[in-house]
Amino acid sequence: MYALVDCNNFYASCERVFNPNLQGKPVAILSNNDGCVISMSDEAKAIELPFGAPIFKWDGFCKANNIQVLSSNYPLYGDMSSRVMEILKQYTPDVEVYSIDEAFLQFKGFENYDFNDYGIQIRKRILKWTGVPVCVGIAPTKALSKVANKIARKFPNETKGVYVIDSEESRIKALKWIKIDAVWGIGYRLGKRLKAKGCKTAYDFTQLSDDWVRKTFSITEWKLKKDLEGNAKILLDEPKNKRAIATTRSFDYTYDDVNYIKERVSTFATSCAEKLRKQKSSCHVIIVSLSSDRHKKDLQQHRASRYISLPYPTDSSLIISSEAVKAVTTIFKPGIKYKRAGVIVAGIVPKDNYQLDMFAYENPKHKPLMSAIDHINKKYRADKIKLGSQDLERTWKMRQERLSPRYTTNINDIIKVKC
Repeated sequence: MYALVDCNNFYASCERVFNPNLQGKPVAILSNNDGCVISMSDEAKAIELPFGAPIFKWDGFCKANNIQVLSSNYPLYGDMSSRVMEILKQYTPDVEVYSIDEAFLQFKGFENYDFNDYGIQIRKRILKWTGVPVCVGIAPTKALSKVANKIARKFPNETKGVYVIDSEESRIKALKWIKIDAVWGIGYRLGKRLKAKGCKTAYDFTQLSDDWVRKTFSITEWKLKKDLEGNAKILLDEPKNKRAIATTRSFDYTYDDVNYIKERVSTFATSCAEKLRKQKSSCHVIIVSLSSDRHKKDLQQHRASRYISLPYPTDSSLIISSEAVKAVTTIFKPGIKYKRAGVIVAGIVPKDNYQLDMFAYENPKHKPLMSAIDHINKKYRADKIKLGSQDLERTWKMRQERLSPRYTTNINDIIKVKC
């Protein structure tokens, strides 16, 4: 059996854990640089605040309807997500973290368990230990657990946040209930093609012939169909090292200061190097890109990138940052106001298994230095040690005018209890 555990309105729920005054009130969370609405509470959905609404257009609507609008607090959300995932690992060792707010669980050797009771236990423990409400869907396959989770979320009073598909009758009933374009893995275009074939529900999809699905679509859609039939074909993903790592960000404003942009690119490059070391890899290639604000048609536009091939693989922040900053000087054009920058590392190889070069090699002092920096930063859960080319005060410079405190990741923001 598989379970999908999904946190309800995760960003808004995290804010409510530390600010009970938000309970029962409409809450909306904004994207990077306070751009548009990316998450909201059920109360805000009921008022029909649309997802993706640009806040500069909808600010008046939010004020008129008493919607509490907050900037994204990613350190808080990331820490709360880690706590939820650690709790899930207490129930089974087979956990696939699918996103920041949901995970798949596989139950091997649980044949005699009451899964409804087990799901209620999971839900209660997460709520008690973190304050984050979740819904749990349990079924014989991953795709069916997604369907079960949607039912648990749609009918909280009847299901108590947990729904189990454990019989052929419950499977068919669930598939006939869910619309075809609401099925996990079926996007807008695929849903449109299936509707043209007469598929209005997930059950209709399962009634198509296997040969037609394979010939018309691909192996992916065939696996989804078999999964919905109760025949597990979509298995838990094994953790894999990435073949490319990217750190790209929009700036809070547009900038034509080359030194500011160099600092941002240095920070992005350092982040890529840290991720490389975390997965015990090195890279041969660095790609640096800059782009202006394409939405401001009245300004001069410029977009360019540079490809840097290293003579030897490295995971050193010093080397990757230095090469990335050099690339900025070749891309940057005076007078252009830049809005976005990015660093990608590619040509990734294991750090202890690559072709050596007799004449070009990394300074042997870099590896123990990077190891010491990573250890200190991990111990204090913050970037205490940075390169001289980075801003010593902040990691990401974003417009966050409505930011809540970092309750769990910054000692200065910890809640104070007055007795």
